Amino acid sequence: MVRPTKPEATPALAAVRRAGVEHRVHRYEHDPRATSYGLEAAEALGVEPARIFKTLLADVDGELAVGVVPVTAQLDLKALAAALGHKRAQMADPQRAEKATGYVLGGISPLGQRRRLRTAIDASVLDWDTVHVSAGRRGLEVELAPTDLVRLTAATLGPLAR
Repeated sequence: MVRPTKPEATPALAAVRRAGVEHRVHRYEHDPRATSYGLEAAEALGVEPARIFKTLLADVDGELAVGVVPVTAQLDLKALAAALGHKRAQMADPQRAEKATGYVLGGISPLGQRRRLRTAIDASVLDWDTVHVSAGRRGLEVELAPTDLVRLTAATLGPLAR
């Protein structure tokens, strides 16, 4: 007898389901030797890398904030600070990022974080019908419309990638 698989249970997926947002969950086998979680996901899922967005945490004038950019780019910290109305930003301490979001590095999702942090997303997100972000675990991605991602994270859009 084949039993139906139980849906993945992460705070990110719970947030998407609670909001009633159309989405697809994608799983792949994470290789612990991978040097780029996002590029690993793109290759494993056969998705154009620019459609996969990574979630990075920064310290923006003393407060944690989230920057979401394509995995093919780097987060421009000065642009992130400006998008959020501040002057300076630096990458957050990894342990602080994990504690604040409730996720581990490589699995940090912009959705369903332990506490909602101010978020900015690179404007290139609107170039796609759907995009992928971490669903809260390495090897687990959620695909959704960029407008839904922006709405669910209450994000500011701006040119954040370099």
